[in-house]
Amino acid sequence: MNLHRLLLQRAAEGRPIRIAQIGAGKFGSMFLHQARRTAGMHVLGIADLSIPRARSALARVHWPDGSYDASDLDTAMRDGSTHMTQDAMALIADPRVEVVVECTGHPEAGLRHARAAIAHGKHVVMVNVEADVLAGPLLAREAAKAGVVYSMAYGDQPALVCEMVDTLRAGGFTVIAAGKGTKYLPHFHASTPATVWGFYGLTEDQAQAGGMNPQMFNSFLDGTKSGIEMAAIANATGLAPPEDGLAFPPAGTSELHTILRPHNEGGILPHKGMVEVVSSVRRDGSEIPDNLRWGVYAVFEGETEYARRCFTEYGVATDPSGRYAALWRPYHFIGLELGVSVASAALRRESTGSSDSWSGDVVAVAKRALKAGEVLDGEGGACAWGKCVPAARSRALGALPIGLAHGIRLTRDVPEGAIITTADAPPDPRHDAVQMRAEMLALFD
Repeated sequence: MNLHRLLLQRAAEGRPIRIAQIGAGKFGSMFLHQARRTAGMHVLGIADLSIPRARSALARVHWPDGSYDASDLDTAMRDGSTHMTQDAMALIADPRVEVVVECTGHPEAGLRHARAAIAHGKHVVMVNVEADVLAGPLLAREAAKAGVVYSMAYGDQPALVCEMVDTLRAGGFTVIAAGKGTKYLPHFHASTPATVWGFYGLTEDQAQAGGMNPQMFNSFLDGTKSGIEMAAIANATGLAPPEDGLAFPPAGTSELHTILRPHNEGGILPHKGMVEVVSSVRRDGSEIPDNLRWGVYAVFEGETEYARRCFTEYGVATDPSGRYAALWRPYHFIGLELGVSVASAALRRESTGSSDSWSGDVVAVAKRALKAGEVLDGEGGACAWGKCVPAARSRALGALPIGLAHGIRLTRDVPEGAIITTADAPPDPRHDAVQMRAEMLALFD
């Protein structure tokens, strides 16, 4: 109950947490819906490249007319309204802003905004997991030096997994595996924006009517988003990605503690302490009744006979040995829960997960045979999908991260299923994201 109490105190004192939000898409809109209903929070300003689109989003989430028409930040401060702007950097720089919520979904923009916020002494809630995986460990170190919080976004699966892992470790348990669920079949890796809607059971017209972005939804399907989220968890917890990418084993909640244990004890894990994604369907496409498609989990160990006896006494479901058990949460609330991160950063000066290490990376893998001269089309595109591998392997290969695999021309052929390297597709060193990635490589080398 502590965060709510602290928020009420800030509200009573007339000094709510002043928030600058960058991007008013789906995730951001969900947070904006809740922010107006949360005592002790004030969205001082929203920056978006399209003000009309952002206004439409606010109307859709029931913000009353006039609440987002402040002509400037001074007016917004006086009457508790919100200022809309296209100038994200000016909003970030305003000294009255405490927390910057970055939810553009664009890796390069996200890195640029987060670095600026840290430089101006603001806490950062990084909804933009794509940016975080590209150079989050670098930003986390910069934030620590600046005395501000750099945080994952609560409500998104990585932060919820981090919370679960932290709770278990704080209780003295060893975490064996942690991750999330999704719908997965091996042929999904080859999906493109042109084929994606068939996998979702939609026509192209239905998807367009719903305002659904085919490339974004394809990144959810082809394994890229899962890889990005598992890399983020690995970097925040120190859990290891599999050497050659996620296995996506089919598993229901009743099977987690049996399947996600070491291979020499009957499970599938190469060793203890790993990230993994479980599929909600069997390889024949049949749905698992107790699947975890929308949820998160952690498998942990009872390392002593006494602990295992306690599991039995209190009805904890375990594997046949009684040694391994699991916790899970069947769903997540996305942006509706993001306020937990904002409040934690501003009031406790604690993150809800942060990339403290560089354990995992997400590398671009050719979806088909690619030819020299082709231009890569990024996350969720027709050329490559993102595979989560150990960061050490990515560095050794000189792999191209999926977050940079957009608009780059291939200099040589790449066979289907091969990891694309920076020698195959050299990134433009003039881009901010490329420069920050180079800084992170130098830091960890």
